[in-house]
Amino acid sequence: MSEDLGEAAQQQLRSDLAAAFRIVAQLGWSESVGNHFSAAVSADGKRFLLNRKWQHFAAIRPEDLLLLDADDPAVMDRDDAPDASAWTIHGTMHRLCPAARVIIHCHPPYATALATLRDPTLKPLDNNTARFFNRVGIDTGFGGIADEAEEGLRLVQAMGGHKVLMMGNHGITCTGETVAEAFEDLYFFERAAQTMILAYSTGQPLAVLSDEVAEKTARGWDDYRGMAFAHFDHLKVQLPALA
Repeated sequence: MSEDLGEAAQQQLRSDLAAAFRIVAQLGWSESVGNHFSAAVSADGKRFLLNRKWQHFAAIRPEDLLLLDADDPAVMDRDDAPDASAWTIHGTMHRLCPAARVIIHCHPPYATALATLRDPTLKPLDNNTARFFNRVGIDTGFGGIADEAEEGLRLVQAMGGHKVLMMGNHGITCTGETVAEAFEDLYFFERAAQTMILAYSTGQPLAVLSDEVAEKTARGWDDYRGMAFAHFDHLKVQLPALA
């Protein structure tokens, strides 16, 4: 059995994941009481935290998060069973992709709009769009709400080893080693998608960067990894206390 994080590390992970939910709600990227974030607590990724079924992002506390085992077939028989689509996607990803320590999935407006285009590719137009050059998996096999095991497997394959998955006709999934890093990719992808959609809306030809410049720009972001932690720490401080 894979060893879990220590108690203090698990509590910090709970705190960060709960904060991410509430930050996303503040940004207007939550959707009713749906969508899900998760974070692995075991080295093999199979034991993970996940939000409860139908709890609004703005109300999620660290203690509200479920602790699940991706290898436990009885999870969906629990009284507090998670949403079936969450179990299908997050359970499968954590079981098969241990490097994806944190998995954030939601439907922010611009990323989702981009996902509905026949060509949902994020083209390198500026710093933010080039950040993701050749670094995004694309799934074009949308078949409705993902509540079957085959859906989870298909999404894992579509991810293709990338940290970000554009889910065609659906939304966006970002993964990372930490909550801060997964959230930062979500933040910048939504900003990049906004630029893309606004550029498309002009009807003018796009000034797409060359592959060479786009790759150089994407690699340049590696030196700014620390931004994720500074940004996330700031946003956490701004959160109002829950009554």
